[in-house]
Amino acid sequence: MREPSWYKNKQVIVLGLARSGVAVAKLFWQWGADVTVNDKKMREECPEADELAALGISVICGGHPPELISPDVALVVKNPGIPYKAAPVARAAELGIDIVTEVEVAYHICRAPMIGITGSNGKTTTTTWVGKMLAAAGMSPIVAGNIGRALCDAAVGATEQDWMVVELSSFQLKGTREFRPRIACLLNVYETHLDYHGTMEDYAGSKQKLFANQQESDVAVVNWDDPFCRSIIPQLAGQVLPFSMQEELQKGVYTAWLPVGAAGEEEAEGKRYIVYKSPEGQLTPVLPTEEIGIPGEFNVENALAAVACALSAGASVEGIARSLREFRGVEHRLEFVRDINGIVYYNNSKATNPAATVKAMEAFTKPIVLIAGGLERGMDYLDLVPHFRERVKAVVALGETREKIAAAAAAAGINLIKTVDTANSPAEALDACVAAAAAFANEGDVVLLSPACASWDMFASYEERGSIFKQSVHNL
Repeated sequence: MREPSWYKNKQVIVLGLARSGVAVAKLFWQWGADVTVNDKKMREECPEADELAALGISVICGGHPPELISPDVALVVKNPGIPYKAAPVARAAELGIDIVTEVEVAYHICRAPMIGITGSNGKTTTTTWVGKMLAAAGMSPIVAGNIGRALCDAAVGATEQDWMVVELSSFQLKGTREFRPRIACLLNVYETHLDYHGTMEDYAGSKQKLFANQQESDVAVVNWDDPFCRSIIPQLAGQVLPFSMQEELQKGVYTAWLPVGAAGEEEAEGKRYIVYKSPEGQLTPVLPTEEIGIPGEFNVENALAAVACALSAGASVEGIARSLREFRGVEHRLEFVRDINGIVYYNNSKATNPAATVKAMEAFTKPIVLIAGGLERGMDYLDLVPHFRERVKAVVALGETREKIAAAAAAAGINLIKTVDTANSPAEALDACVAAAAAFANEGDVVLLSPACASWDMFASYEERGSIFKQSVHNL
């Protein structure tokens, strides 16, 4: 992508309305470009269309006309979720037209330094946490991107005194060219989204683009325990700051048992701390892990990543520690819903792949009644069997993968299994799931919605799935 002023009087095609599409279209319109927005949904399904049309922006709904992409088009900005094999994207590529996502556009206009955070799991929690850490330290964070607020919209008003904290998906990163975050954080890489990327190489390569343009003055925060993350360290140009749950690092952020009095306390025994070791070897205790405000070892790992990012941005240890204590998590991510007669209900609808569900199950020591299932992506879910065997007493399965989830539960020796008919409405199906889970559960158990699958077979989004689940629980 060129500088914004270059696009004056040039044709720019924005594919997909949604939040990011609207923000991008308005920007290019303000820069004097000839903007056309195209969405395959019908006009009545696109409430944003009238607002753009009133500005004089051409809006085409209901499909992708063959003549949409011509050699005269200067730039295509596509919604991250639109696959590259889609007809207008493929045509633009054939003509050699530059194709980017909103992230690239926002980077070219944002005056604030950026912290870019990506990973297969944990990125929303980590991004939110970094924003809260910076705020607690008296800094000025703006949290945006895949997390909710359109990045272009946030970037317009950002100043050099702010920090732009950005959650980034592989879909967004694949469409970047010059994007360069001051601090780049890769949490983990698991097999997922292969229906979009086609291969694991393309998926992992899209994640790695986060670091593509970093320079020596930038910081690369990487998960030392993740094999892919560790493997790319020699290729990174920025200053590498690793984090680890498993090893004492020569420098970085990790967990360590500190001896009596090491952090100023007078306990009879040491405590497990989050600690930071500087390149010079100075050890700084940040907070005992038992004081972190949200449960689960995977959230300790998220905390390590967030601490590394916040420290790299200049946040104080005091502010970081306060946020670690006070943060109570993000909606739909291991979210406490209700305690009914000693049975505790948790909403983890954001778990859209098996690895995320495993991490959620590992957060509990009590028996779990699991509600799982969703969009069919060609997986067999047998990797869940040992975790089912260790932690799960009953499984309620729904969605396109319900029979596969039930088969994995049976392979684990679980006898309490129910599949829910998806012919019912999404709300009725989740009502049936919650009722079945409640019947399987006893006092002291955990009922956990952690689907291990995307939501799009039955729901518009994982947020809708989680919200309906919570309503079902409150209706018990």
